[in-house]
Amino acid sequence: MPHATIRDVAREAAVSVASVSRVLNGHENVRPALKAKVQAAAALLGYVPHAGARSLSLARSGAIGVVLPDLHGEFFSELLRGMDREASARGLQLLLSNMHDDPARGIEALHTMRGRVDGLVVMAPHIDPDRLFGHLPPGIPAVLVNCAPHHQARAEMRVDNAAGAVAMVEHLVACGYRRIVHIAGPAGNIDADERVEGYRTAMVAAGLAPRVEQGSFMEEAGVAVAERLIAEGAEVDAVFAANDMMAIGVLMTLRRAGIDVPGRIAVAGFDDVPLARLISPSLTTLRIDIAGIGERAVARLAGIVAGEDDRAVEHRAPVLIERETTGINNSPTTGNSRGI
Repeated sequence: MPHATIRDVAREAAVSVASVSRVLNGHENVRPALKAKVQAAAALLGYVPHAGARSLSLARSGAIGVVLPDLHGEFFSELLRGMDREASARGLQLLLSNMHDDPARGIEALHTMRGRVDGLVVMAPHIDPDRLFGHLPPGIPAVLVNCAPHHQARAEMRVDNAAGAVAMVEHLVACGYRRIVHIAGPAGNIDADERVEGYRTAMVAAGLAPRVEQGSFMEEAGVAVAERLIAEGAEVDAVFAANDMMAIGVLMTLRRAGIDVPGRIAVAGFDDVPLARLISPSLTTLRIDIAGIGERAVARLAGIVAGEDDRAVEHRAPVLIERETTGINNSPTTGNSRGI
C-alpha cells in the first residue's frame, strides 16, 4: 500500500492508533505480542513514519542550536566541522547563530531558537551566560563551551588555557629564548585572559619580564604588533600569540621585513588550526583538537536530550606541537644577539 498511514497500520493490526504510536515510538510499557503484531502490520504495508509527525509526538525537533561568538575563520570552521560530523552521524540538524560578542544578539538568537531546537551548544567567552540563559526556560538542555564565568549548573567543556600558555613559555625558555612577547586576545574574553595569566605566571617563574601587547584574535592584530615591534627596534627574541591567526600575522610581517624566523625571532601560537601546519615555516602551537571539541559537545548534548543527567565540567589539556617557527636559540646566554 503506497503512503500507508498510522491509521492503516492500526486497522491492519486490529489495535488502536495509540497502541501503534507507543510501539513505533519505542515505549517500554508495550506487551511483546502487541509489539510483534504492530511491527508485522507496518512491514506488510511498507509503513514509513513521517519525520515531522514523529518529532511532534516525541516533542522533539531533531535539531540542535549552536550559538557562537563568530562564524569567521579557521577556528570556527574546524569547530563546526566537528559538530556537523557528530550531528550527521546522529541524524540531527544544526541551527547556527552568530553573536558577534554582543549580548543583545545572543539573547535574540536564543529567543529565535526557542521551540525550534531540542537543545543548545553555546560558546560565549565574552558574554555572561547567566544573562543569556535568563531568557530561556531553566530546563532546556545545553552544553557550554569555553564560556565566561557563570552560575549555570550545566554540562560544560573548557580548555585549560593557562596550563597551555605555561607549557609554551616553558618550551621557549628551554630553547633559550628570554625576551618573549605575548600578544593577547580581546580584553574580557575568558580564553584570552586565561592565556595571559598562564604566560605571566611562567615568565615570572623563569625570572623573566613579561611584556603583553593587546590583540584581537584576528590576523590583523598580529600584523600590527609585529610592525610596531619592528618600528621600535624591540629587543625581542620570541613572540607568543594567543591564537594561531595572530601568530600567522606576525610570521608574515616578519618575513616581509626580511627577518628570519626562527633564526632571529621565534613565533608561536595557540589552537593548531589546519593552516598552522601548512604555512612555511610551519607554526609551533598548542593543539586543542578543535573539531574534537565540537564533536564531543554535540555528543554530550544528545545524551542530555535523551535523558542523561550530565552537569560535569570536562577539561581539555592543550598539547604542545613543535614545528619550524621555534628552534634552539644558539645566541649567548640571554639571547642578546637575536631580535628585531
